[in-house]
Amino acid sequence: MRSLFTGRYILMSAPPTPSSSSVLRDVRFIRAFVQIVFIVSMTLLVGWFVNNGRQGLNRLGIKVDFGFLNTPSNVQIDEGLSEAPHAASDTFAHAFVIGVINTLRVVVIGLILATIVGLIMGVARLSSNWLVRTLSTIYIEIAQNTPLLVQLVFIYSGVILTLPPARNSITLPGPLYLSVRGFATPALWPTDNTALWTLIMLVALVIGVVIWRQRTAIQIETGRPTYGFEIGVGLMLLIGVISAILLHPYLVSLPEIRGPRYAPGVGVVVSPEFFAITVGLVLYTGAYIAEIIRSGIQAVPNGQWEAARAQGFSYVQTLRFIVLPQAMRVAIPPLTNQYLNLIKNSSLAGIVGYQDIFGVGKIGFESGQTVPVVIIVMVLYLILDLFTAFLMNIINARVQFKTR
Repeated sequence: MRSLFTGRYILMSAPPTPSSSSVLRDVRFIRAFVQIVFIVSMTLLVGWFVNNGRQGLNRLGIKVDFGFLNTPSNVQIDEGLSEAPHAASDTFAHAFVIGVINTLRVVVIGLILATIVGLIMGVARLSSNWLVRTLSTIYIEIAQNTPLLVQLVFIYSGVILTLPPARNSITLPGPLYLSVRGFATPALWPTDNTALWTLIMLVALVIGVVIWRQRTAIQIETGRPTYGFEIGVGLMLLIGVISAILLHPYLVSLPEIRGPRYAPGVGVVVSPEFFAITVGLVLYTGAYIAEIIRSGIQAVPNGQWEAARAQGFSYVQTLRFIVLPQAMRVAIPPLTNQYLNLIKNSSLAGIVGYQDIFGVGKIGFESGQTVPVVIIVMVLYLILDLFTAFLMNIINARVQFKTR
């Protein structure tokens, strides 16, 4: 090639071609190769296990057949969303649906209550009051250092089954009846105005949130308390109460006692089995959540507390606006693990006779379809765990600091 500046011809060499040795030293090639080898190895290993399992089942004469799901279960399940959720003539597939519903009832209520208990006890563990701090410490130590199975047996056999029969129920204001048959509480049945009242409450919620955010912004700008949360909640409750008085969106159904049991169709009866598994999971998981909250609060620098006090914030305001939002950034990942543990620990519900997913699975064991039942139970719990982890990962991503 002739140079434009000197007029001389210069010899240009062709770009070097990558040799095999340079490719083998390329970090990107090595990483891709290792990943491919790992995936192939795991696929072959899983295939080997599946093939050996299939051959072993064939030698024992056991067939992996899911056709039993369309056959009658011959078992009645009394726990569910209705009075008779599953009859003996219903199929195993329907029984598993009821099992999933019952598991979701325990999981959803358990997660909410365990979070509330853990938050209260975690804050109480750091209280300057000796009595509050000592009581929370005793609860946490007992709940963490005794097996969940023992706690469930104690709650069910040592507490619930020692209650009087239904005809001699313990009566509390409400009315609320406590007996060995369960816990009967008043129920609210919808009327024709329920949909309208719900719409009004949604509008009131939007108004309350707008007021809260506006007054919070004013508080940040001026530094003086505006009580936006209190005003927003108070306005929403005021609208709800006035509209409820005018529209009567629900009818109150009071529980009744008829002979040795509660009257069906009136009030809400919480079975002793549901109460035992829910309370046991809440107390057990709440103790671990309390320690997570405590460690998250202690991870916040002391300078944040001092700055809040210098600005005139109260203890509750400091926790709510400054400390807890920062503590949750640290607490959410281990909190996710505890949520997943609660879901998996709910499989112990069969100890107290509650028909959840695993309880329905034990019914399937009696039909001789052990392997298909185990596969179904594992897949259902896996779906619940993965969905919960997915939601918690979204929450964790939203509360983390955004950096470039």
